[in-house]
Amino acid sequence: MILSARYEHDTQALAKRVHWKVSWRILPLLCLLYMVAYLDRVNVAFAKLRMRDDLHFSEEVFGWGFGLFFVGYLFLEIPGAMIVEHISARKWFARILITWGICSMAMSLVRTPIEFYIARFLLGLAEAGFFPGVIVYFTHWFPRKDRARALSRMLIGIPICYALGSPVSGLLMEQSWFGLSGWQLVFLVEGAPAVLLGVAVLWWITDRPRQAKWLKPEEREWLETTLHAEREEAIAKTGRIDLNQALKLKAVWLLAFGIFFTNIGGYAFGFWMPTAVKGLLSTTGEDSRTTSVLVWTGFVYVCGLPGVLSSGWLADRIGHHKWLCFSGQMGFASFLALSTLPGQSWPQVFVWLCLAGFCSCFWFTPFWVLPTLSLTSSVAAVSIGFINMSANLGGAVGSPVFGLMKDAGFDDRACLLFLAVCIAIGGVFVAAISVPKRTPEPEEKR
Repeated sequence: MILSARYEHDTQALAKRVHWKVSWRILPLLCLLYMVAYLDRVNVAFAKLRMRDDLHFSEEVFGWGFGLFFVGYLFLEIPGAMIVEHISARKWFARILITWGICSMAMSLVRTPIEFYIARFLLGLAEAGFFPGVIVYFTHWFPRKDRARALSRMLIGIPICYALGSPVSGLLMEQSWFGLSGWQLVFLVEGAPAVLLGVAVLWWITDRPRQAKWLKPEEREWLETTLHAEREEAIAKTGRIDLNQALKLKAVWLLAFGIFFTNIGGYAFGFWMPTAVKGLLSTTGEDSRTTSVLVWTGFVYVCGLPGVLSSGWLADRIGHHKWLCFSGQMGFASFLALSTLPGQSWPQVFVWLCLAGFCSCFWFTPFWVLPTLSLTSSVAAVSIGFINMSANLGGAVGSPVFGLMKDAGFDDRACLLFLAVCIAIGGVFVAAISVPKRTPEPEEKR
């Protein structure tokens, strides 16, 4: 009895030590990579405020440009996840970073709508496979009970990216270095770090625990054994199924439709928020200059930081991933809809937008844990890629529709209400998923 208790204590101490080492080795870099990825994806929303005047693009042109990023992204979703699963995350991530950095910097050369469309498509194609690859990569390093918390720590890069990218882009757009316009400097300065980080990844990322020289032999053995046992348990529950069988699973389609509709609203919220804030400031008689707009927008985005942190913490504590995701989606939709009520002052509208910003980052951490809870590693790789394809298809639909609505004469409130309805529909699909309740293990009750 005493020996058993001591063994259990030693195992728990070993698990905590391994988790600490893996987290500090992997998460800071992946968080930085994700920040750079998101910044290069959305900085066009900030640059748009000046590009529109210089290039005379319509709202519809910007909407299609925002959306075409996701069309390019769709092509390598499943292959990207499979490459990480079966070949090398290190080489794949390096390729992605270097090529997307070059494509992002090339946005500064855009002069016509066609060039804009091509540049956005190529940027999406270059970045494709990064996020589903990261999800699969986490299954190689983090046991199931630690995965939601680890993912939430990486995903804090999204609100930080928005919050910092907004004022930094505003500052860059006030400059005119080397005879370039401010919006061109946004793409050049913010695209360069991806290329440099692509080189760094080759030296820092480790593909599998067995290759980690920075872990002790007993630590590598414990991690490999734990992850292998989880994979075998998942196989025992679900069996060995192929891609066609995976796509017949009801839960896969519910997750796909859930994130498709949510991202129609979510991605458009991110891309069009500076434009919507500018319009709302104008209608309430407030200062609507570019720098003022981006400062207010940055505050909305920074509210997502506590959202992503709290959802990951709660997911690990109580395990109700589906309902945490659903509550975030419905909160996002509700607060966004409340911001559209007429007759409100700007401070009132701003409060609703900040709450919507919180919820916009609350739902996705528990969502992305759901596919990895009951699938084998190979099926999870295929399913995650497919689900993320649906996520990006939502991004491809939402922004063009928003742009078309703007050019058709709909005001910002009507466009935001449309986004809120789409997000709520996504929540309904997630609520329909049947997910077994997970009871926290004793060592999780900290």
